[in-house]
Amino acid sequence: MKGIILAAGKGTRLYPASLPISKILLTVYDKPMIYYPLATLMQAGIRDILIVTNDSDIDNFKKVLGNGSQYGIRLSYKIQMSQRGIADALLVAEEFIAGAPCALVLGDNLFYGISMPQLLKKTIRTNTGATIFGYAVKDPERFGVVEFDENKKAISLEEKPKHPKSNYAVTGLYFYDGHACEYAKTLLPSARGELEITDLNRIYLEQKTLRVERLERGVAWLDTGTHDSMLQAGVFVQAMELNTGRKIACLEEIAYEQGFISASQLLDYLQGFKNNGYYDYIRDIVLQDVQTQ
Repeated sequence: MKGIILAAGKGTRLYPASLPISKILLTVYDKPMIYYPLATLMQAGIRDILIVTNDSDIDNFKKVLGNGSQYGIRLSYKIQMSQRGIADALLVAEEFIAGAPCALVLGDNLFYGISMPQLLKKTIRTNTGATIFGYAVKDPERFGVVEFDENKKAISLEEKPKHPKSNYAVTGLYFYDGHACEYAKTLLPSARGELEITDLNRIYLEQKTLRVERLERGVAWLDTGTHDSMLQAGVFVQAMELNTGRKIACLEEIAYEQGFISASQLLDYLQGFKNNGYYDYIRDIVLQDVQTQ
């Protein structure tokens, strides 16, 4: 399965903080925001990933992440020339996807939960059309909203409705079969001038091939698109890391746990980083693991 991270937005809601750099490269507690969606894809076992960005930020993303070899993955980059919506990212990535199933995640979305890696891998194994995720929120009118029947089956999707039919927002993580690009090509721009991801998901819903997984207690979803939500996300990550002693979205640790890189490869990589708590944390995990083997 291919992975796509949409990181092309201008981040105008985060001005002036995002004036000099993409909002997806701003920090959420102790790491760049891009680490969190990338961690989600890596935890799903996805190793071939395209970052869709804009021409002014592509070099910065490459500077931060390179080609991904340090994580045992393959990262490539492509420019979205104009902001035409989330579904347009699939068209930008069409050559990369090449008819394969894919997972699309928004660059400002953070997912956390002990059960998430298992849920993501199960989704890849069982998806037969499209799978999206619903999360209960207090302000569903800000999001795409999914309505369920009495059997918890999705029956409607609306984009930012004034009168939401449920309090379940559609998160920024989507799994599609090999028809996603084909269907995205049939979409017409909305009143906002964008190709709406809700319209694409509605095609799968009408075909009865859309599954909506409800993220329940134990899983956190944070959309870091505003100053307040970014601060809340940073506080959340700080609290969880301090309470558990484990880092969230530590890409090197995930790569090691997933078997993407070996202990010796990781220790060699860490030679370039001294006197830094983040890298000391990774080094300690690897050394403790090696000593117990």
